Amino acid sequence: MDEPTLAPLSTPERESNAMPIVLGVGFVLVVVGIVVFFLRAHPKAAPTINPYAANLKISDIKMSTAQNFVGSTVTYIDGAVANSGDKTVTRVIVHIVFRDSMAQVAQAEDLPLKVLQNTGPYLDTADLSSSPLAAGQSKQFRLVFEHVSAEWNQAYPEIQITDLTAK
Repeated sequence: MDEPTLAPLSTPERESNAMPIVLGVGFVLVVVGIVVFFLRAHPKAAPTINPYAANLKISDIKMSTAQNFVGSTVTYIDGAVANSGDKTVTRVIVHIVFRDSMAQVAQAEDLPLKVLQNTGPYLDTADLSSSPLAAGQSKQFRLVFEHVSAEWNQAYPEIQITDLTAK
């Protein structure tokens, strides 16, 4: 009697689930990386201040408030701006920072500087493009705020000239 030869039983190869899982995880990581790259906060570059701004001096700052016709409080910052340079200025943008009691920024705004003009029985504001500030000249200005943060510490705000147009 011949002994039967034992042949190894052939077992069907198991499909490995590891490869699709690794590929799926890799794909998700790549997508998340792309999303993070495009949504990350880009560092803000410090605004470049026009070098001619050094020739403009802001002085005689005074603040006041008044009620407007709808009962809201309006805050005014009045002052003088002098041009000690040799160009005529037709536009000035100022950066105003109101601080809170902990010296943190409560409100910050960029506004065009408006000069005061006598247009009848009362003073009115006008854009510098219609009433330019010539070399060696000084003019009164007014900044108007319809709303100032309740967190404001009531101290004078910081005022910095950030942009201007001169010819």
